[in-house]
Amino acid sequence: MADRSTVYPRIVELLAPFNKSGVAIGEGTRFADDLELDSLTVMDFVASVEDEWDIILPLNRLPDIETVGELADAVVEISAK
Repeated sequence: MADRSTVYPRIVELLAPFNKSGVAIGEGTRFADDLELDSLTVMDFVASVEDEWDIILPLNRLPDIETVGELADAVVEISAK
């Protein structure tokens, strides 16, 4: 089971190569609005998150995950199942 205190910093690390504009990343950083990630880049990032924790993020849930903090919460929740 993944712990929030380890998941969040690791997500920030995984996100670094996708953060082309060098935006400061925090809990409330939005993938589309703040980081300006396009859909293909988001899918590449999602794949790296899934590989890291050996989980599947359901496609129907992805539109509801808008911030880094929401993604960390989702990883913790899904990995607990």
